[in-house]
Amino acid sequence: MLTTEIAQLGGENLAATQGGVGFTGPFDLCYTINLESRIASRILWQISRRTYRHEQDLYDAAYALPWQGWFSPDCTIKVKVSAQRCPLKSLDFVTLRIKDAVCDKFISVSRSRPTVDTQRPDIRIDAFLDEQTVTLYLDTSGEPLFKRGLRQARSDAPLRENLAAGLLALSGWTPDQTLLDPMCGGGTILTEAALIARRIAPGLGRRFAFERFNNFSADRWRNLREASRSNQRRKPGGMIHGSDRDGAALQAARANLEAAGLAQDVRLTQADVLDLAPPAEEGILIANPPYGVRLGEAERLAEFYPRLGDALKKRFAGWRVYLFTADQRLPKLIGLAPSRRTPLFNGALECRLYEFKLVRGPMRRDKCKDEGPAQAGG
Repeated sequence: MLTTEIAQLGGENLAATQGGVGFTGPFDLCYTINLESRIASRILWQISRRTYRHEQDLYDAAYALPWQGWFSPDCTIKVKVSAQRCPLKSLDFVTLRIKDAVCDKFISVSRSRPTVDTQRPDIRIDAFLDEQTVTLYLDTSGEPLFKRGLRQARSDAPLRENLAAGLLALSGWTPDQTLLDPMCGGGTILTEAALIARRIAPGLGRRFAFERFNNFSADRWRNLREASRSNQRRKPGGMIHGSDRDGAALQAARANLEAAGLAQDVRLTQADVLDLAPPAEEGILIANPPYGVRLGEAERLAEFYPRLGDALKKRFAGWRVYLFTADQRLPKLIGLAPSRRTPLFNGALECRLYEFKLVRGPMRRDKCKDEGPAQAGG
């Protein structure tokens, strides 16, 4: 999904990797993708790739770079190191050596150096180490892109916004189709759907790290934002529906939609999914039901899933249903055969997005085949 999105936004030479997508393009393409991407978590600018054997090699690799050409010593920085099969003993020491190299280079050139801020830095420097190679990046995003700056009220276990957008993309939903989230919680899926329907860029309400770079073009950035606003749809579609049996969760969803200026785009109803009537003859239902991770919940869900399956078969024939859950008992207990199952992660939780096509007429359950190995997503 991310590869397709970046290609549509202008990325070239795309290469899907484990947990991400590599691409090339002019530098200000990072403005566009930070502004418009609904699925990415961060946009990283690769600035160096070198082999190494010892910690001193990492210091030398970082010291050789023209940091002063990219950002001012007045900026605060944070260095983050991640690794796979790295032979070095301490990633904390690696982090310290790279930070020292950056600061030492600034002192050698300008006699001043950036300070470290591990909480809200102006500039984030990412280093990735494999067995022999260190790759250094500047983070052009700053705060993760799922932080749209829109959420005002929280509900229990909210989805990240880019995960919700990814679920919508995987479902194939388009704004000309009716959408229903019958267990909407704080309304993350509904908000993302309304943003898509109105063609509102998810990054319009926030700041980005690239605004602190020396080569930042305020004029180019302003023009991109104005063009994005002019592309918005002004009239709500009225085909997005949400419900929840919990009044507090529904209140949180309403507050979030109002804060985003999308309250008129989504129809909210307080109702139990087991009693809910479909808002149209056909459409797409997408939901993130409880996972049963707390003591006693697994047993209650074992009773709930068969009733949910019966309600879906009885009332939602003609719909495509997508259930996102970490509870892999769901297909067996719900009494429906998934036509597709997509491995995903919600934070550290390994999950599945199950697709069920509810055909009209007699239902026949086919034997499910075992799924293949899970792949980690970004």
